[in-house]
Amino acid sequence: MSEKRYRLAPEQCALLVVDIQERMMQAIPARDEVVKNAVLLLKAANILQIPVLATTQYVVRIGDLLPEIRTELGGVVPLDKLEFGCFANGAIVEAAKKLSRKINTIVVCGVETHICIYQTVLGGLLQGYRMWVPADAVASRVEKNCQTGLARISEVGGIVANTEMIIYEWLQKAGTPAFKAILPFIK
Repeated sequence: MSEKRYRLAPEQCALLVVDIQERMMQAIPARDEVVKNAVLLLKAANILQIPVLATTQYVVRIGDLLPEIRTELGGVVPLDKLEFGCFANGAIVEAAKKLSRKINTIVVCGVETHICIYQTVLGGLLQGYRMWVPADAVASRVEKNCQTGLARISEVGGIVANTEMIIYEWLQKAGTPAFKAILPFIK
């Protein structure tokens, strides 16, 4: 089987929520869509027991994560960074290394697509992870920048999908307890 063909398996995935912060999100036109889909990914991760990492960008200046995101994070403590790419930050690299050895795929949501998301995907690929980006759970201040970021993510080897594609691939089938738990949030 080709390395490019594989199924997303929850036990091999982690979710990384990047910089969905108060001041940053005020400048994001697609704010509502990004928050809605990031929350949906977090709910699915919690139900499927997928580990979650979260970051903030210079929290003292840009502010805390949005309350909707903090609620879904439960006990996950966001790691603050000055670097744009998460894998350029030592604490985040260490947190990723502490995840189960089975984890080979990281799903990344947040902002901004052409800066922090792109650089995080590239850094994750260089660390040996498969990197997935739900296009409807990332955004930039300018739509063209978001589209350019998604194109570049694809060019470097990241997988661009959408939130429902990822969740339904994690689920694999209907009728399971996980499917029944997630379904009310997808409807």
